[in-house]
Amino acid sequence: MHDLSNRPADRRTGFARWLAQKDCTDCWKAARDTDSASTEQWLAAKRAAEQSEAEEWSARYRMPPLDGTDRAVAWGTRCRHQLVSAAYAALVLEGTISDAEWEAVEEAVRPLTRAGWWLDQRDADPADLPELLDAAAASDRPTENPHF
Repeated sequence: MHDLSNRPADRRTGFARWLAQKDCTDCWKAARDTDSASTEQWLAAKRAAEQSEAEEWSARYRMPPLDGTDRAVAWGTRCRHQLVSAAYAALVLEGTISDAEWEAVEEAVRPLTRAGWWLDQRDADPADLPELLDAAAASDRPTENPHF
């Protein structure tokens, strides 16, 4: 219930009409809590399905487990699956790389077991995966410094 006595007379009717179309505070809070709970349930179910699909993909293509915290490993596994699958579609199915050339890309994916690396690449263009893999491999190699 709202007290409209402190509103100017010419603004009471419009405000009362607006209030009539809105839920009361208690109803609004209850609806928000219900929506939030259903959104969280939907998101949890979606993440579980993505995780299951990523784990099945990892097993099918002999991808090693990732290293990191439990949360990072789960998220990184999903990111790796999504990026590598999208790269295959972009480079082989829609692009110019043959299946034989793709096998070299797939082999370059396997040594990258740090979950954080895959998390960092989650927004990368799938077509850039070979370049990203080359950069990761180059950063793992010791560099020769003639000054030392």
